[in-house]
Amino acid sequence: MNRLARPFARRSTARPLIAAAACAALLAGCGGKDDKGEKTGGDKPSAGASAAEAAFPVTLTNAWGKTEVAKKPLKVATVSDGDTDIALALGIVPVITPDAEDGGPVPEYKQRALTKLGAGKLKTYDDTDGTDYEAIAAEAPDVILGMNTWSMDTDYAKLSPIAPVVTFTDKAHSDTLTWQERLKTAAKALGLTAEAEKVIAANEKATADAAAAHPEFKGKTYTYAVVHPEQITFMSYADQDPGVFEQLGFKKTDKAKNYKADKNAVSLENLDELEADVLLMTYPFGDNGLLSAKELESNKLFQSLQVVKGKHYAVIPSENTLSSAVAYPDALSAPWIVEKLTPILAGAVAGK
Repeated sequence: MNRLARPFARRSTARPLIAAAACAALLAGCGGKDDKGEKTGGDKPSAGASAAEAAFPVTLTNAWGKTEVAKKPLKVATVSDGDTDIALALGIVPVITPDAEDGGPVPEYKQRALTKLGAGKLKTYDDTDGTDYEAIAAEAPDVILGMNTWSMDTDYAKLSPIAPVVTFTDKAHSDTLTWQERLKTAAKALGLTAEAEKVIAANEKATADAAAAHPEFKGKTYTYAVVHPEQITFMSYADQDPGVFEQLGFKKTDKAKNYKADKNAVSLENLDELEADVLLMTYPFGDNGLLSAKELESNKLFQSLQVVKGKHYAVIPSENTLSSAVAYPDALSAPWIVEKLTPILAGAVAGK
């Protein structure tokens, strides 16, 4: 699995008012044409080429050396699901991607992008055993995106002879960069910086519009907890990045300060730690989780929580990949997250 390693099983394992505008901006086309719709090619841009086209060659420093992209890439390969989403958000259908869904249906937000771009389906390689270098080489890509992977330490030496590899400048960035930072770096290598800014602006507007439409969210405390195989995890700990909940107006509870990334387990004896104005749970591992939703909801201590008694508790579904997307938003999924999450939050605040 070459998407960022994560505590959510994405492989099988926001907002009617914002969907159209956000999706339109996310899918700004690029393909093999310049901003005027004229075909481009060669090392020297034509008189009608965009400023981005004229900026090539582009040299990027990364954790393993330097990457030089001689001219505007037309054929892009990806080594992770997140990189595929970056390409699609910028209007590019990759020539090959890892099979993030293991042959299953793609997430709704990705299918929307593919449909908008006129692509029936992605060409994929089986990444069960890691990156398939031969499959990537066979497509002769102009550039390889690797902004969302933990395997680049192994992959870089084998990918760089195939095509320029666009990846992070520090190995620690594999899990610290925001999706906006990943998008901007990829866009620079693709000559699509302006398109990336449009994607970011559309996402910000989507979230702001949803928050404005739901003033009842502002100031409400929340707890977000995930049922993993070995524990219930307090995900909304104090030092966690604010994420979509707080962008929509919610704030962490005082109990959040008792938890951090490496100390986040909540025992069944301490379920009162989950108390908040709104409690959100998710069960991404299904039957392999510590306990099921039915088992937790029948727990007497859980039932005694004021947030549960008041019906301000909701489950964020994992079957449609929403819980995974919430944990790891990217340029393509971010507005979809707001779209799907907002009604769940509205129901929880209202006690429905």
